[in-house]
Amino acid sequence: MKKLASLFREIDRTTKTNAKVKALVSYFKEADDRSKLWTIALFTHRRPKRTISTAKMREWAAEKSALPLWLFEESYHIVGDLAETIALLLPTPVQSSDKHLYHYIEEMMGLKNAEEETKKEWIYKSWEELNTDERFLFNKLITGGFRIGVSQKLITRALSQALDIEEATIAHRLMGNWSPVEDDFQKLLTEENEGDHLSRPYPFYLAYALDNEVEEIGTPSDWLAEWKWDGIRGQIIKRSGELYVWSRGEELVTDKFPEFRVFKDIKEDNWVIDGEIICFKENQPMPFNILQTRIGRKNVAKKHLIDAPVVIIAYDLLEWNGVDLRNQAITERRKILRSFVESISLKQCILSPELDFETWGELSEIRAQSRAHYAEGLMLKWKEGNYKVGRKKGEWWKWKVDPMTIDAVMIYAQRGHGRRANLYTDFTFAVWDGDKLVPFAKAYSGLTDKEFEEISRWVRKNTIERFGPVCSVHPVHVFELAFEGIAYSRRHKSGVALRFPRMKRWRKDKPAAEADTLENLKKHIN
Repeated sequence: MKKLASLFREIDRTTKTNAKVKALVSYFKEADDRSKLWTIALFTHRRPKRTISTAKMREWAAEKSALPLWLFEESYHIVGDLAETIALLLPTPVQSSDKHLYHYIEEMMGLKNAEEETKKEWIYKSWEELNTDERFLFNKLITGGFRIGVSQKLITRALSQALDIEEATIAHRLMGNWSPVEDDFQKLLTEENEGDHLSRPYPFYLAYALDNEVEEIGTPSDWLAEWKWDGIRGQIIKRSGELYVWSRGEELVTDKFPEFRVFKDIKEDNWVIDGEIICFKENQPMPFNILQTRIGRKNVAKKHLIDAPVVIIAYDLLEWNGVDLRNQAITERRKILRSFVESISLKQCILSPELDFETWGELSEIRAQSRAHYAEGLMLKWKEGNYKVGRKKGEWWKWKVDPMTIDAVMIYAQRGHGRRANLYTDFTFAVWDGDKLVPFAKAYSGLTDKEFEEISRWVRKNTIERFGPVCSVHPVHVFELAFEGIAYSRRHKSGVALRFPRMKRWRKDKPAAEADTLENLKKHIN
C-alpha cells in the first residue's frame, strides 16, 4: 500500500505525461506481482465490487473522528470527495502497516457476506494503520470511486518500458476477459497463452478530430469517407465457434446484445468485425438515447428487443480465417468485409456505406446532411492506411458537424471533486416555458479556470438554498450550451434529453429574460 501511495503522490503532483510514465515504470518494477495486477485493474476500471456501503463509511468515519454526523456531512460538502474527507478527518494513526495493496482488496472482497460489526472492525483497524495518503486510496477502494488521472494508454506505455515488451503487444494482452483474482501478472503480460486469444479483441484504432481545413489532409481521391455513427464502438468476434462482443471500453457485452447470437449459426469462423452498435428499426438508425435504455441493464427483456433492436454497422474487418489483417490497407480489408457481409445476409449486420465524392466541396455538402442520416458527421480514412493501436494522428479523422447550441439560465451549482473541490464546476441549466424556468441539462466543462473561479465567487454570495451539496442560485447568468444530440425523454421534467452538453461560453451580454425557450429547444429534435 505504501508503494501505491508513493505512486499516487508522484502522479498527483504533475501534469506532465513523461513524469507520470516514469513513476509508473518505477512502480511496475518494484511492486509485488499481485499488487501490480490489481493496480492495472483499478486504473483500467476493473474495480472490485463494493462490499461496504458509503452510508456506513460516513457513519463510522464520523464516529471515529468524534464528530456529529451533521458536521461530518458539512465537511464532506465542502471537500467534495468522500474518501478525501474521511482521510482528512480521522485521527493520527497509532501504528503503520507493511501490508500490500492486494491484501486490503482481497480482505475487503472477503467481507461480502460478513456481519456489519465485522466490517466495522476491519475498517477501523485499517484506518488505524494507514497514513493520510494511504487512507485516501483505501477509502477509494471501498467507495468504488477510484480515479487517479492516468489513462490506459499511459499504463500500456509504462508496462511496455518496464517489461521491455512492445506497446501493441501489451495493449493486446490487457484486453480481453482477464481477472486480477484468477490471473497471474507474469503469465498475463509476459507469456504467450494460445487459449487466451479466443475471446480477446484487438486494441481499437481511434480517430483524431479534424480541427483544420479538410483540404489540408491531401487529395480527395486518397480518402475513404463514411458516416460517423452515434452508437457504441464494438468488436464482434467469432473464434472456434464461440461468439464474443466487446465494447471500446473493454467490457464484454455479449449477453447485452442477444441479437448477435445469429452469428454463431453462420459457417464462417475465426473473424473479427469492427463497427458501431446502434439501435436500428424500420430501415433507419434510432437516437442514441434509445440505445441507452439497454446499456445499463443486466437482463434484456423481450420488450427491449422489440422497441430497441440493435445491429452492427460494420466498417472494418480485423481478422479473417484466423489471420490478422490489420497490416493490410483498409481498401483491402473492406473488400473482404463487403464480400463477407453480403454472403451472410443478416439483418443484424449492415455494411457501412462508402460515400461518393470527387471534391472536398462535395463532401462538405454531404457532411451538412449528417443529422438527417442520424450521424454525428463523417469519418475520413486514408485508403492506404493500416489499422493502428490507439489514437494516432494522420490517417483516421472524424469530421463532425458543428454542435447544436442553446442559451440557458444557470439555476443550480455544485462543487467539483478532487482538485476542484473548492470550486463550483457542476451546473444545472434551465430554459423558459412560459414564465417558468424548466431545468433540462447539467454541464461541468467548457469554462476556463479563471471563469470557474469567478462563477464560484458569485455562487458563494448568491446562494438561495442548499440541498445537500447542491445550491440553488439567483437565475441571472446565461450560458451558451453546446450539445451533440437531443431526443424526447419521459425521464426528464423538460421532456428532452441532451447528448454531451457542455458550456460553450458565458453570455455576460445577455439577460436571463432573453434566454431560449423550451419550444425553441425542441425544434432541434429531428
